Order: sequence, then C-alpha cells, then structure tokens
Amino acid sequence: MSEILWQPEPQRIAKSRMDTFRRAINQRHSLHLDDYPALHQWSIEQRSEFWQDIVDFFDIRFHTQPDAVLREGSQMPSATWFPGATLNFAEHLLRRRDDAVAVVAVAENGQREQLTWAELAEQVAGFQASLQAGGVGLGDRVAACMPNTWQTLVAMLATTSLGAIWSCSSPDFGTHGVIDRFGQIDPKVLITCAGYRYAGKAIDQTDKLNEILQQLPSLQQLIIVPYARPQARAEDYRTDAEVSLWDDFYQAAGEPDFVPVPFNHPLYVLYSSGTTGVPKCIVHSTGGVLLQHVKEHGLHCDLGPGDRLFYYTTCGWMMWNWLVSALAVGSAVVLYDGSPFYPETERLLGLIDDERITVFGTSPKFLATLESSGCKPRESHDLGTLKTLLCTGSALSPQSYDYVYRDVKADVCLASMSGGTDIVSCFVNGNPLSPVRRGEIMGKSLGMAVAVWNDAGQPVIGEKGELVCTRHFPAIPIGLWNDPDGSKLRQSYFSLFPGVWAQGDYAEQLPHGAMLIHGRSDAVLNPGGVRIGTAEIYRQVEKLPQVLDSVAIGQQWQDDVRVVLFVRLQDGVELDEPLQAQIRQVIRANTTPRHVPAKIVAVTDIPRTISGKIVELAVRNVVHGQPVKNTDALANPEALEQFRDRPELGAIEVIQR
Repeated sequence: MSEILWQPEPQRIAKSRMDTFRRAINQRHSLHLDDYPALHQWSIEQRSEFWQDIVDFFDIRFHTQPDAVLREGSQMPSATWFPGATLNFAEHLLRRRDDAVAVVAVAENGQREQLTWAELAEQVAGFQASLQAGGVGLGDRVAACMPNTWQTLVAMLATTSLGAIWSCSSPDFGTHGVIDRFGQIDPKVLITCAGYRYAGKAIDQTDKLNEILQQLPSLQQLIIVPYARPQARAEDYRTDAEVSLWDDFYQAAGEPDFVPVPFNHPLYVLYSSGTTGVPKCIVHSTGGVLLQHVKEHGLHCDLGPGDRLFYYTTCGWMMWNWLVSALAVGSAVVLYDGSPFYPETERLLGLIDDERITVFGTSPKFLATLESSGCKPRESHDLGTLKTLLCTGSALSPQSYDYVYRDVKADVCLASMSGGTDIVSCFVNGNPLSPVRRGEIMGKSLGMAVAVWNDAGQPVIGEKGELVCTRHFPAIPIGLWNDPDGSKLRQSYFSLFPGVWAQGDYAEQLPHGAMLIHGRSDAVLNPGGVRIGTAEIYRQVEKLPQVLDSVAIGQQWQDDVRVVLFVRLQDGVELDEPLQAQIRQVIRANTTPRHVPAKIVAVTDIPRTISGKIVELAVRNVVHGQPVKNTDALANPEALEQFRDRPELGAIEVIQR
C-alpha cells in the first residue's frame, strides 16, 4: 500500500456533498454505510435505488415521469433507463437565473469576458430563437468547429434546448479531421470561427473552411464567429448554405424554452481519436450524460454553488462536454482558449488566483512540464481557493504526485481520473472521503461495476488485466452513428467478453480498492508473451530529468517482439552510453527485466493527439512501414517522420494485417 500524501480532515468530509449523500442514503434506506467502499458496493448492488437517489438528490426534473428506473435485457448492452421519462438537458444547466457569474471566458491574449446566470440564459434564448427560425428541431445535428469560448457554450445549450444533437471539434483539427467527423453525421448547421489564436499566432481559417464546406452538402446554415479575424465577412465563404456572422444571426429573445425529450434521446455525437482510421461517431443520451455528470461533479468533485471549475481542454475533447456540465450543480465554469504555456509557463496558475478557481483540471503532461521547468507554484502563487486538482488524459506518475504535494499545494485533493470519450465520463476517479495515495487512483466511480479481468474472463486483484464494467450504467452510449443494428457498438465494446463492457485499458485493482492504469490494451507490449503496459515504462523514465518525453512500442523482431523506447531529451543532452545505461537501470530496478528496452532511440518530438495523448499505435505503424490512416487527428503529425527507417532498428519486419 502506497504512502498517504493527503487525508481529508473530518470537518471537510462532513461538509462534502458525498458525505451528505451517504447520510441521506443511510436514512432513506435504513442502512449503515460508513465509508466510501461501502457506499460504492451498495451503489452497484442496488443500481435502481442508487440512480433514483441521484435523481432525487440533484432534483432532476422530468416533464413526464418514468415507468421504472431500469429495464434490462438478458445481457449488456440491452437495457433501458427511466423508460417513459422526458426531460431537457439544457434546462438543468440553466436553472439558476441570478446575477452571480456563471461563465468566465479567458483568451491567451488576456481578453476576458463573463456572463452571469441571467445573461447566459438570455444569450441562449436569443440563439435558440434563431436556430428555431432556421428550422432546427428534434434530432437535427448542429456541428461546431470552435475555440473554447462562451459562444460555443451558448450554442450548445441552445441546440440541446431544442432537442437537437450537438457535435463539436476544435479549430486545430486539420481539414480532413473535421470532414472525417462531421461528414458522417450530415449537420444542418455549422458554427465556426473565422480565425483562432495559439501561442501568440493568429491563424486564418478561411481557406480550410472553404475546403470543408464543399464536403458538407447537408449544410443549410453557416454561422461565423469572427474571433481572431475581426475583418471576416459572410461573402468570404463558398457554400450553398445561408451564411451569417454571429452577431447578425442572434435574435434578442426573452426566456429560453426547453423541449422535453426521452431519457435516451441523442444529446451529443463525440468521436474516437481516429488515429487508426475514420473516427467512430459515438452517440450519447440526454439523461445518461446528465445523471453521470451531476454524480461526478456534485459528489466526486464536491462541486456546488459558490465553486468554480476549470479544465484545460479544447472543444474537440470530451473534457469540454464534461466541464460545462458543472453548471447543472450550480457551479460556475472558467473557459480558457489558447496555449497553456503562453505567454509564460505559469499562465494557467495565474488563473487560479485571478478567477478564484476551486477545482482545477489538467493533464499529466502539464504537471510534468511545470516540474521540468523548475516551477514551484506554492512559492509564486497564493492558490488559496484551490481545493481539488483533477488530472486525466494518461496515467499520472508517482513523481507528479510528489511534485504536487511538494511544490504546488500540500492541502489539495489530487484526484486522478480515467474514463473515456466512449462514456464521456469516468470509470475510476477521486472522491472527497478517501485519502490520496502516491501514484494511485482513489477508486471506482459510484454506480460503476468496475473490475479487472484476466484473459480467461476472471476478476483479479493485484494483477494486471482488462478494465471492464460488468453491469449496465446510464452513460453507456446509445449507439454509434449509422449502426442501425448495433453490431458496431457490440464489436467495439462487448466482443472481448460478451455482455461485459471492455474499455480497452490495461489496468490493475490493488487489494485496498485503489486503481492503476497501465496504458491502452491495444498498445500493450508483448515481449516473450509477457504483457507490459506502456505506462509502467513511462513512470520510470519520467524520474530522469534528462528525459522530457518518451514513447514505447513493441517492434516485431526475430519471431518475437522487442521493446523499443524513443526519448526526447533536454536541450544539449546527448543519448550516450552512460545515459542509456541509466535509463535501463531505473526501468530494471523498478519493474522487471522484460520491461527493459532492447533499443533506446533519440527523437526531437513525440507525436500526440490534439487532446495530448501519446499515439503508440501510429508510431508502431511507421516503424513497421505501415501507413497511418488519419494524421489529421494528431497535433504534430510531422513528428512521425522521425520514426521511419531508423537505422538503429535494423531491417523492419512488416506486420501482416
């Protein structure tokens, strides 16, 4: 059992919404659930009671009452949650109407805008009226290629208030990245920015947009937000659709209306990363997203009125959808658009103090970059309002836990989370009742029957295996787009273990209930038939200050697989024999001889997706002379060329498909 780095004080526990919920459950059901593990066990054994209690605790408003909580078929994914119920997603995010701040939007150039709850509802009403006048209604798709601004949030709320379906990407996606996504769902409306900013540069999108528009024949309305290109005109865009600038499209209106839709009505279409082919279009339900998010925000993150949530994300990552749902528990949201390190490394840390952020969300890469740059936030910033630090996107190394408690803030709940776009939420995460242990995710999410199974389909503890969810939950996607019989959905998530959700993560449950994520299952290394998660190697390499970043793959070699580690080094550092020996020694000492790379190769950049995830499969394909099908999903596709035909790796053995 790892060292405890933070323990919630009894007073903090007593004030938390999680503990308030636990006490309410005990009273309502005459139970004696004394701690988080007991509460979690009850939540999966009594799912109908648990999810009804979530509905009641967060005052979910059904326009039509359900006939039941859950009707299940013989096995997952066959189930219907709250059959007969109708509700509206946007209505729950817009329940407040007061003059407190609801949304703060900050750009990297310092521009700051804010909306009160009353102003947010007013903006939504105006945009809703214009969408409605344009014929947008139930089931229509409204797509957005937008930066993280208040306009994006207003457009999403207006769309979902009408029962239309929202789908979003960010302007840093390439032309084909946008077409591969939106071209599958035939949007009626596209909202986009004329230009955007990143790292001090203004990028004109006009030419790219005109290419995209030619591939979206279903489009009836194009709405342009000038943003970083204030001179934008409607005449700049070549399309048969109506074209309007945001200010011209918007109609003044009173209060927004909310169209009731069934619990499982489509709310969002989100997309898989698409690094191995055309992205999957994952369809999420109105009620499933709402219940899962109020549970995670209100209970696991302890958010409520008076709190402010920030998460560094683009609108092309599921964490944007997750972030804005905090409005449903009465919390304000802080939006940021631009580079997290421009104009200085500590740019986002300043936001915590400036905007009085209470819950701050980021990635392991962000924390590692702060540490490698010598940043010590506790010495340079107040951070007095910060109570929780969230982290997701990849595995968080034990060294980063040390960094947070040593150099960021000693009294903060560091909650590492793991889930996916597939469920637009978390399987495992933090909670305000449990201690933070070094290198560990606190535990399983309420209502989620999470387990780790071996290849034989047996649950294991203290061993690595597949992360699964054995019982149905409301946030299971209602389908994939253009998959009428559900065969693609079943193939994607239920083919490994029939009737059981397999997330595709290589994980481990520890004896005391904590969780570890060792990497993606499809990127697991297999030297000599032994399965190794890439995160196990990264955790060790991150201990070395000379190494800024790394990616590990399995290379086909002499009828087996050998581990190859690519490293990006600090400026001026050479990958000489002593450094290679040091890297191998730290890996061997803390893992097993099987983890030690056969080859270590220096590169100047590591390819990542636009949401910051390392793409082991794309690197593996390049090393083996195979094409990477969708480089538009990458933030830095040019980095892949460094991995092609490396003499250090000998003659390649092409993997036969």
